Amino acid sequence: MRNRTETVRKMVTYLNNVEENGGFWLPNIQRNFVWSEEQIQRLFDSIMREYPISTLLVWRTRSLIKRRKFIDNYKHALKFVDFYVPEDNNTKLLVLDGQQRLQSLFIGLKGSFEKKELFFDVLSGDIVSPEDIRFNFKFMEPNSASFPWFKFKDIIFNERQYNQISRSIIRENQATLDGEQEDKIEDNIARAIQQFCTADILVYQELDSTDDAETYREDDIVEIFIRANAGGTRLGKSDLLFSLLISAWEDADEKMEELLGELNKSDYDFNRDFILKTCLSLLGKGARYEVKKFRDEGTLKNIIEKWEPISEAIREVKDFLYEKTFLRTDRAVSSYLSLIPIIYFRYHFPDRWNSIQHLDDYVLRTLITGAFSGTPDSLIDMCTRHILDKQEFNIDELFGIIRNNGRNLEINKDTILGQYYGSKESHLIFNLWYKRFNYAPAYESNLPQVDHIFPQSLLQSIRDVNPKTGYSILRYKKEARDQIANLMLLTAQENGASGKSDTPPHIWFEDKPECYLDLHLIPKEKELWKLENYECFLEKRKELICQKFEHLIQRESPSL
Repeated sequence: MRNRTETVRKMVTYLNNVEENGGFWLPNIQRNFVWSEEQIQRLFDSIMREYPISTLLVWRTRSLIKRRKFIDNYKHALKFVDFYVPEDNNTKLLVLDGQQRLQSLFIGLKGSFEKKELFFDVLSGDIVSPEDIRFNFKFMEPNSASFPWFKFKDIIFNERQYNQISRSIIRENQATLDGEQEDKIEDNIARAIQQFCTADILVYQELDSTDDAETYREDDIVEIFIRANAGGTRLGKSDLLFSLLISAWEDADEKMEELLGELNKSDYDFNRDFILKTCLSLLGKGARYEVKKFRDEGTLKNIIEKWEPISEAIREVKDFLYEKTFLRTDRAVSSYLSLIPIIYFRYHFPDRWNSIQHLDDYVLRTLITGAFSGTPDSLIDMCTRHILDKQEFNIDELFGIIRNNGRNLEINKDTILGQYYGSKESHLIFNLWYKRFNYAPAYESNLPQVDHIFPQSLLQSIRDVNPKTGYSILRYKKEARDQIANLMLLTAQENGASGKSDTPPHIWFEDKPECYLDLHLIPKEKELWKLENYECFLEKRKELICQKFEHLIQRESPSL
């Protein structure tokens, strides 16, 4: 690995330019460009202020990796497939980390953003606080800009000396300038030329596998890419693997987005990673991601040819999840991976799909206990092999496989009562609890909301005196306030500004019918609704909650 440096002006001329050592390109593993105008403008301000903008990471390779051009004239409506470059085994540099920065520089210095070009206020630069903008940049319609705004690319790609550029600007506007402003213009132009044209401020690490392909194999590049991007948008090996699929199947992107759109319109969050892992499992390739699987023409051909039945199996299991388990939102699904064995059975044995017994028990127990959390690839493979061998989906036998893999399926009182405000599992519990709630509202703002029965503000008002220090301390810490025994699910209207809000329980429940109390498992002894009886209220409500979920707790037996 070598460290290299370059000026900004030279670097943007290397992008998409095969004449410059093969040119810099974007591998298809990169996500779409997402920076806003403001983020681009802040990048240019950072460079002018001599702030570091982090090291870039590129891969010099001859690999037949699908790649695309950097975009000069950016529009939100652009289709990235239009920027793909034909694959070849020539040397090229693929940007693994730094796309947003390089793309922003390319737009600002070589192109436009929604038909607007980047302009610089030559009179800006006064000292400001670190978080504020010091050097003003703005995307503007070229015909609408006037002094002190100047098109920045005309300054940076101007072949004259910086003092000639500044003198030209001053002469054109001398009637309106004082001596201090003239000095400001000279300083700003000099700084711009120094930072963008003279100083080697762009640092990039180059991974070179052109001489020895084994130095950085594709599996190494995938792992490096994941680690390099760990602090930004969530990425995975599926991103590179999907790029290989796209190289063999032009409609892959469109088909994938179409499927994900259908799956997620019910407020789920299925993703590309899940779909590709499911494809591998259904086709008997094993759930683990490996580049060689997607290099195999047979695997790619199978996915392409069998996409429709694979998609149908995934959609039908999603429909089961929504209609039969009441888990109608991503908030209630802690992991989608436990669904892969079900999809496997539906795909291979569609005629026997509706005969599965206690399938909802399998879904609920694996989600509540997190049986498929962590790295479950080997567990998925064991489950799917067993299903293929037995040609049935036997819940008890699959539970045995899960336990033999060292994973827990135990649901006890602590599993239920240990949930807290904001936890994913608490939403799962509430989905099972409140089956009468409509979890597919027309608008996101209408989703049911978790609310504290005894309001936070009320509990935080109770304080005790520490006998050792004499200081006042909270009686009810966060864990005591946020436990599930103090939570209930309310409609958005109930929990709105004119709803419950911080209303104490002895007032809120006073006029509620018995069916309302039963729905929310509220103890009916009104004395327990008072603040001084908070702890007694919790104990009584825990009993009611355990009774509510007794069927799940009792489902656990040695035979499972």
